[in-house]
Amino acid sequence: MSKNIGINTICTHTGELEDKEFKGAVSPLYMATSYAFEGVETKRYPRYFNTPNQVALAKKMAALEHGEASLIFGSGMAAVSTSLLAFLKAGDHVVFQDSLYGGTSNLATEEFEKFGIEYSFAKDAKADSLKAEIKENTKVIYIETPSNPLLKITDLEAVASLAREHRLVSMIDNTFASPVNQNPIDFGIDVVIHSATKYMGGHSDILAGTVISSEDKIERIFHMAKNFGGSLSDYTVWLLERSIKTMGIRVKAQNENAFKLAEFLTAHDAVARVYYPGLKDHPDHELAKKQMSGFGGMLSFELEESINVSAFMENLELIKPSMSLAGVESTILLPSKTSHGLLSEEERAKQGIKENLLRFSVGIEETEDLIHDLSQAIEKSK
Repeated sequence: MSKNIGINTICTHTGELEDKEFKGAVSPLYMATSYAFEGVETKRYPRYFNTPNQVALAKKMAALEHGEASLIFGSGMAAVSTSLLAFLKAGDHVVFQDSLYGGTSNLATEEFEKFGIEYSFAKDAKADSLKAEIKENTKVIYIETPSNPLLKITDLEAVASLAREHRLVSMIDNTFASPVNQNPIDFGIDVVIHSATKYMGGHSDILAGTVISSEDKIERIFHMAKNFGGSLSDYTVWLLERSIKTMGIRVKAQNENAFKLAEFLTAHDAVARVYYPGLKDHPDHELAKKQMSGFGGMLSFELEESINVSAFMENLELIKPSMSLAGVESTILLPSKTSHGLLSEEERAKQGIKENLLRFSVGIEETEDLIHDLSQAIEKSK
């Protein structure tokens, strides 16, 4: 099949397994955890990431992100931690941008000292700020764009160039964008990571992660991964493949809804600020236009102080207060109490995460219904 097939075709067909016996329309599911020994080079085993369903889905993931190879993990954090530790050892140093998923920040601040790994957080998401943190023992630059939860945009080409100049491995958490909206490998980034729980799963019922890169880098990550044991069960692998088939159309619908809702919230007198890269007044709007094909289904906003934030969330009837994101249903949460709750108040303030900041994961509902729900919740919370 041509390499230039469209995103929806990749989502639907790439990497699918053929049902040779009954000619079913979907990939068969191989549930075995024990396979015949066919030589030292094969050793098919779930923890080695090489069961039929694991291998097939990895091909789809690689195609979606324009990479050579991929691994499927039991969670996004399994993918993050294994990828980082595959390229870091005692005495090494990693540079992180300032605004990251809370779990990634916690991994560094709570665990890296045990491994003798040094780390620095840049003052912002700019390439110059990342460069300022590079040391002689730096091995990895790790970014996230759009960032969680303030939707900051990092210049992918600039970071990739910086990494090459200093012979570093560049890594990105591309979860918020999804492969539908952004393909970092095309801009020179080495390793792309996703919490597949989010847009790839898309229905709030799957926990998974994936990492995509070149063959040699995936091989290096694999040797760490097989020892950590973070592989995904074949049943969930099969469910994830099923979910990805609709990712293209789901994400495009979420893009459209999010843009309309960002405009609505911007114009509302009870909203102090809206963070969405699709808005022209977003400080990184032009950069987002350059490296994203869609602005995503995630946005954040701050309510005016006259609005009781807790009451607002309780008064929502359609939009669900929820811990996760990127499902077909719209969800909302307070980052200060959830995703970034483990950070200190000072650390949150440094990142610009206020107590009245709400992270809004826009679903596929009718836009008018979502606007009505936001409006009535604001009115009841004054």
